[in-house]
Amino acid sequence: MYIIAIAWLYVTLLMALTESSWVAGVATFVFYGLLPMSILLYLLGTPQRRRNRQRREAANTLPQHSAGRIDPDQ
Repeated sequence: MYIIAIAWLYVTLLMALTESSWVAGVATFVFYGLLPMSILLYLLGTPQRRRNRQRREAANTLPQHSAGRIDPDQ
């Protein structure tokens, strides 16, 4: 997935370099490259962020035992 993002940013960088002014080049790179790629990567990363959050929540709900001690109440 990241190789596609890198390739797209490379293409938009080359497009930006061919613009007639630096303002147009920056606008081309931001609006054709950075903005769409950041939205796409955020959306495609949502399932992984959800899994990470669920793992953290599951780890927090596990009982907290003392390291190596035996609980006498059991």
